[in-house]
Amino acid sequence: MSRKEMEALGWDQCDVILVTGDAYIDHPSFGMALVGRLLEAYGFRVGIISQPDWHSAESFRVLGKPRLYFGITAGNMDSLVNRYTSDRKIRSEDAYTPNAEAGKRPDRAVTVYAQRAREAFPGTPVVVGSIEASLRRIAHYDYWSDKVRRSVLPDSKADILLFGNAERALVALTHRLAAGEPIESIRDLRGTAFMVRPGWRPSEQWHEIDSLALDKPGRIDTHPDPYAMEPAAAVPKPAADGAQPVRIVPAAERVAARRADRAQTVIRLPSYEQVKDDAVMYAHASRVFHLESNPGNARAMVQCHGEGPGARDVWINPPPVPLTTPEMDFVYDRPYARAPHPGYGDARIPAWDMIRFSINIMRGCFGGCTFCSITEHEGRIIQSRSHESIIHEIEEIRDKSPDFKGHITDLGGPTANMYRMACKSKAIEENCRRLSCVYPGICENLNTDHSSLVELYRKARAVPGVKRITIGSGLRYDLAVRSPEYVKELVTHHVSGLLKIAPEHTEENTLSKMMKPGIGAYEEFERMFEKYSKLAGKKQHLVPYFIAAHPGTTDEDMLNLALWLKAHNFRLDQVQTFLPTPMALATTMYHSRKNPLKKVSGDSETVETARAGKVRKLHKAFLRWHDPENWPVLREGLMRMGRADLIGNGPNCLVPRQQPVAAAPAAGREGCAKRKPAGPAAHKGRRDKPVAAATPRPARRPR
Repeated sequence: MSRKEMEALGWDQCDVILVTGDAYIDHPSFGMALVGRLLEAYGFRVGIISQPDWHSAESFRVLGKPRLYFGITAGNMDSLVNRYTSDRKIRSEDAYTPNAEAGKRPDRAVTVYAQRAREAFPGTPVVVGSIEASLRRIAHYDYWSDKVRRSVLPDSKADILLFGNAERALVALTHRLAAGEPIESIRDLRGTAFMVRPGWRPSEQWHEIDSLALDKPGRIDTHPDPYAMEPAAAVPKPAADGAQPVRIVPAAERVAARRADRAQTVIRLPSYEQVKDDAVMYAHASRVFHLESNPGNARAMVQCHGEGPGARDVWINPPPVPLTTPEMDFVYDRPYARAPHPGYGDARIPAWDMIRFSINIMRGCFGGCTFCSITEHEGRIIQSRSHESIIHEIEEIRDKSPDFKGHITDLGGPTANMYRMACKSKAIEENCRRLSCVYPGICENLNTDHSSLVELYRKARAVPGVKRITIGSGLRYDLAVRSPEYVKELVTHHVSGLLKIAPEHTEENTLSKMMKPGIGAYEEFERMFEKYSKLAGKKQHLVPYFIAAHPGTTDEDMLNLALWLKAHNFRLDQVQTFLPTPMALATTMYHSRKNPLKKVSGDSETVETARAGKVRKLHKAFLRWHDPENWPVLREGLMRMGRADLIGNGPNCLVPRQQPVAAAPAAGREGCAKRKPAGPAAHKGRRDKPVAAATPRPARRPR
């Protein structure tokens, strides 16, 4: 991170310089550390510039000119999500900065850093990646400016973009650059995007399909039957008179031919100029984009930016092939220091405090929730580490972390209980076009076996020096209920009094736009949770998460949710208002008012969305129906909805008729980022009953 450190290592130049918007923490949950250690393992000299002053290029010259390239990332979080709340208010803290100091990174950090790096050393290749670049690889709706913006590639002027978890592409790219190959000729790596002249093709064999041809008149495409995989039959010989007999082409041969054809097909999405002015075309492009997300059958895509002589195409190769378990182990078994850089001294970094004793056991999520960006970044195929690698990391924490007291705060990832789950058939998986493996119901081809995870929990608890392991990642309860053994193991040994769970809503109208299961699945899990808690002799409670103002949610939907919360005696301390992140399907609904889960046209289903501040405030108030500060908003809303019967002091009323004389300000109204944990009442939700004091657990791992 400094010239002094380079001199101590005997380096005169770095091969690669990585620039990040986060403080540098050498821990595998932080992307910069993971990438840096991986390149180091292949013999490259890696420098890291953390949170540079972006107002000039000087901070980008501190380590000199990299021999190969600058690698640019905004950090573990999108810079705009990091800085602004869902109401576009500036957050007072940055969890990824020493002492939580705000303002240490620019808005749209990838673009700003890339431009400054180019200014510092003109001609040096610039590679962009991580979550911010991933979610902006095509034209996208930007909530903070309320308009459709171009791909990050033309704005940042980067040479190449690596999207998703791009370890394989990153290592290949670095080796090829080290061998002297110019970056503008590297066009065949999966998981990469780049700018090319209009009409460019990798070879003459490639052909182009207009996305509009795929989406008319109904299904996106016809695909081979993955169940019909009989071996190819011998080719019949022609008759003596030259007549050619009719030959029935076996399914396996048809599949092989189709796969070869798809490998040399590029889909042309509507141009940036088209989608920025036409909401229907935007929704159509989003639909096609998401249907081309399976690494087993995805085709390349191209989208034009600009008009006339200055037009350029953004070319997007198919997604990366997921890492195997040995590859995952290799990435996570690097010699991480598991600590912030010593240069930060005693400064507190909240994200580090949250994650220091937790372990990432898997990647990806096949849930397909439309409001979540995990799928667009990490993909739907689960990538899991081995038991041996995970146990080794627990031992590393025990032996190398002086503050470790025996408590592992999480064994998880994007979802706590998808570890080692996969399609029962590789052939089916490679041909699948579903956006979710668990919606509208759990796919019959999905292996939902929790036994390997249960075994891992038991092995982890048996590690000497480990006193306690709690699960902090989000739990997929509709999967959990399929394994009573898992629920019993979890509830008996791995819950610290409160367990976070995310039903998100109660109303089918909203849940169908989220691609989430009905509330009945939550209630089934709740019964199992209470049963096994009682058997274990523990008093434990669920902490539910709900989202206000999600696309498709009406005022009546939020009212029904509020009544459900009241009936179940839930009083939420912190609530989440829907935040449209780039490329998510729910963001498409928010912007276009169209449903990309179905065929999109001018007269297709309209998705009404709470966009006005007053409506969003009402929806949020319904989640905190018990807060006196929300009662005036709720009274006004209920009167407008014709539900004055819910205003009063009766047991069936939602809010009282009179405002208290002096209501104390309710805690936690600004959301998670501004909360200061202060015991059990600081959790995101609680039953209206006494709750035993519990150590606050970290929220879902930062990504």
